[in-house]
Amino acid sequence: MSTYNEIDAHDLSAMLTTQTLLLVDVRNDDEVARGVIQNAIHIPLAMLPVEYESLSKAENIVFYCHSGVRSAHAAAFAASKGCKRVYNLAGGVLAWARAGYPFAQLKTPSK
Repeated sequence: MSTYNEIDAHDLSAMLTTQTLLLVDVRNDDEVARGVIQNAIHIPLAMLPVEYESLSKAENIVFYCHSGVRSAHAAAFAASKGCKRVYNLAGGVLAWARAGYPFAQLKTPSK
């Protein structure tokens, strides 16, 4: 059975400096408008079944949400579809902020 790993904010911060990560924010649009973790892409949880194919080539995928519950579902889904090295940010952006890490504005891709 494919699984994912839980990481905390400090683990994620360290990973961001040492590894190539695909950071996926699965929150809703209104939540993302308040800020994201730098270099994250936004795929709302409800859209993940439609969008997951684009994630399958990533070496390391970290999902996060507000508190870590929705992103745990996203991580389990991605792992069940065969994605390797899947992580969930335990505590979500709440834990990220509590640890003192910054937020950025979501960069929207130009079409």
